[in-house]
Amino acid sequence: MPIAPEHRWLYPIDWRELSALIRFGRAGGRCEHCRRPHGRDILHLSGELWWDDSVRCWRDGHGRRVRRAASPADMVRAQPGLAGIAPPPLFRSTHVVLATAHLNHDPGDNRPRNLAALCQHCHMRHDAREHRRRRWLNAFRRRALGDLFAIG
Repeated sequence: MPIAPEHRWLYPIDWRELSALIRFGRAGGRCEHCRRPHGRDILHLSGELWWDDSVRCWRDGHGRRVRRAASPADMVRAQPGLAGIAPPPLFRSTHVVLATAHLNHDPGDNRPRNLAALCQHCHMRHDAREHRRRRWLNAFRRRALGDLFAIG
């Protein structure tokens, strides 16, 4: 995830190297929450299920194997089609990109236990509460400035 220019000064000079060490050294190029592989296109169903092609199984949002689920090829073969009408797609494809996330949302805290390699899905899910808090704070700030400079 790109760093906003106004927050660049919060990160250490060697952030790229530190981020690469976390993503590829410690995590082995996989998301530390759901095990999605970096740089690959994956198939996923509408929920949290995604197809791990390296071990040929479905995984849930926490990276655990899902039992008794057919492979994508078997699902496509079993999908009924109407006469001459193509059925809606069963799967979506997503390109996975890993980023290093601060678990406590403090970019100045670069201890290894505070950093995690997360795919974009897990990163957004992890940051959702913080994003809501910041949206509320920004809206509150805009309203306060509007009240301060309101011409009556």
